Amino acid sequence: YGKNTIKFLRLHKEGKKHFVKEVEVCAHLRLTSAQEYLEGNNSLVIPTDTIKNIVLVLAKKNGIPSLEQFAIDICNHFMTTFCQVAYVKTYVQEVPWQRLHEDGVPHIHSFICVPDGIRFCEAEQCRNGPLVVFAGIKDLKLMKTTQSGFEGFYKNEHTTLPERHDRILCGELFCKWSYGECKDFDFNCIWKKIRECILEAFAGPPDCGEYSPSYQKTINSIQMLVLSRVSQVQVIEAVLNNTFYNVVDMKNLGLNNDKEVLVPVEAPYGSCACTLGRKKFFEA
Repeated sequence: YGKNTIKFLRLHKEGKKHFVKEVEVCAHLRLTSAQEYLEGNNSLVIPTDTIKNIVLVLAKKNGIPSLEQFAIDICNHFMTTFCQVAYVKTYVQEVPWQRLHEDGVPHIHSFICVPDGIRFCEAEQCRNGPLVVFAGIKDLKLMKTTQSGFEGFYKNEHTTLPERHDRILCGELFCKWSYGECKDFDFNCIWKKIRECILEAFAGPPDCGEYSPSYQKTINSIQMLVLSRVSQVQVIEAVLNNTFYNVVDMKNLGLNNDKEVLVPVEAPYGSCACTLGRKKFFEA
């Protein structure tokens, strides 16, 4: 049991310069006894309102140096404070506020919400067990208008899809990865590096791009680049919900539409998913 959707803004000031971190937290516990379920005995139950207050107090006392560290702080608090807690799981996601710039100059106290992917993390721990930390990005919308195709696929009497060697590749990406043993990681730096890997693998070199023969291959390229450059990541899960575009036929309007006006296919849409990890993790 626990408390969902604990939303708050943490404001930090360094002189005239302000820093903001707006998050949504879900915190859930499992107790050593099930007497509240079986007997109606609530003597060990930590009220969900108390859970909410603890999250807010930790934000006040510790700040939010990174989402991952804040989730770890929450787990540690419940494990060290309440002997009746057998398991704790914390989910934290961030509202994407970015500092506003005017003529290239960063503003000291103004921000803009830029929906270029939502950062999130999870931390969970069993009593006498290891602390496990996950991080990720979701709702990241990506598009490239060429250097993508889909050819050579299996065909039978039900196949109507034509082969394409030049198409728009567009989708909404969800990525979640797990760390190994959490030491003194710079979670903010690692997250930014992984996001850069995702964008690089999707787009390719800025002057020419890189051909994608399928959504599946694009997902694999993202995962392989992350694992090759970020040693702290042990397993990475990726889901790409695809958006397809059809070229509008404008012959009846007396126009030749050379892939200049397209409309999105709202439904049904495709989805590709893959989980990839280091060999030593799966052998463990």
